[in-house]
Amino acid sequence: MKLLAFSDVHEDYVLVKKLVKRAQQKDIDLVICAGDFTVMGSGMRRVLSQLDSIGKKVLVIPGNHESPEKLAEFVGQTTNCFFLHKNYYSFQNLLFVGYGTDGFSLEDPEFRQVAREWRREFPEVKLVLVTHGPAYGTKLDWLVNRHVGNKDYRKFIERVQPVLAISGHLHETSGMTDTVGKTTVVNPCWEGMVIELG
Repeated sequence: MKLLAFSDVHEDYVLVKKLVKRAQQKDIDLVICAGDFTVMGSGMRRVLSQLDSIGKKVLVIPGNHESPEKLAEFVGQTTNCFFLHKNYYSFQNLLFVGYGTDGFSLEDPEFRQVAREWRREFPEVKLVLVTHGPAYGTKLDWLVNRHVGNKDYRKFIERVQPVLAISGHLHETSGMTDTVGKTTVVNPCWEGMVIELG
């Protein structure tokens, strides 16, 4: 399985066009948008329309620039986009779970509640975690001289060991990868990242 993951294109239609063209190639099975594809919500319908034109399933979470309610509404008007925020999507042998918005908090009680439900409902399923902000304590959340990621995301990754954790938000760590235990963590950024999962 090959994924094309990206985040933080911020309504840059040149970047969106390149990502759409890459996603339409035969080797890509699934597309993941980890949020902040607009500028404070501007252009949401237009970008989603372009992602919808890929003709493959596009899993989308809101970043701190998108309203979850508005995104859910607009995604519902597409054919191929899927609202992954606090939701899950099964594809081949993997379960994709998503949690968007924010990106600035070190802790998130709401995520903890959602994560508990995922662990209870899917105790032994191979997961891919998609969040907007990064988990705490990796190369992906190192900013200036400290870690700024989310500690609850980190705890979930340590406990569940997803095969992959995708996040964005921090432009300074774009394109970086790291590991937490057996989990590969990536910030695919606006250029996008092709990820192959066995």
